[in-house]
Amino acid sequence: MTGVENMVPLSLRGTSAVIADQLRERILDGSFAPGEQISEVQLAARLGMSRGPVREAVQRLAQEGLLASHRNRGVFVVDLDVGDIEDVYRGRRAVEKEAASTVHERGIPAGLAERLEGILRNIELHMNARDWPKLAREDLHFHETMVEAAQSPRLSRMFSTLAAETMLCMSAFDDRYIRPPTAVEEHRRLLDRLLGGDLAEMLAEIDRHMSHSVDSLTRARRERDGDGS
Repeated sequence: MTGVENMVPLSLRGTSAVIADQLRERILDGSFAPGEQISEVQLAARLGMSRGPVREAVQRLAQEGLLASHRNRGVFVVDLDVGDIEDVYRGRRAVEKEAASTVHERGIPAGLAERLEGILRNIELHMNARDWPKLAREDLHFHETMVEAAQSPRLSRMFSTLAAETMLCMSAFDDRYIRPPTAVEEHRRLLDRLLGGDLAEMLAEIDRHMSHSVDSLTRARRERDGDGS
């Protein structure tokens, strides 16, 4: 079944945001493959809508980095190469370290530790079930929760964009990237460093986590492409 066929017709007058949400899900679950062309005409016909809202949805996902428009060729699902992976995590490293510094300065919000503990339990649950899509979402939910603890709308917006690109990487590689039990161990260390109150240790742990993620995703990309270098 193709990506277009997995789109669900909208019985009510839809908005570009609703279409964008559905299209994003179909990209992240692999219905639309990396490098696949997106046809606004086909999408509009499948959804039973005019092309206007569809075009707006496509533009929204292009801004998020999930789609790329090529002049005289069309719009395609991005296929992140090694350089893109490194750049996504460079951005995440900056955002998450700044968020950690802000939380350290202002104090840990009430209930944050409990929320992160709950996410850790979900990560372990999905890891044991080998449910990679759900594990990937909980992984990002953990980091999103830490960033939101800084109570900075701009940091949260920047993370949201980077999270979409991160999900694209993780969903493309599944268990090539997520190697148990590191998913639990690494996030446990992040939580411990946060609660320990040593900012330098926390920032160093974020660096280690991001570097390990880049290494794992780069290796997974090369395994997928048959490049053992």
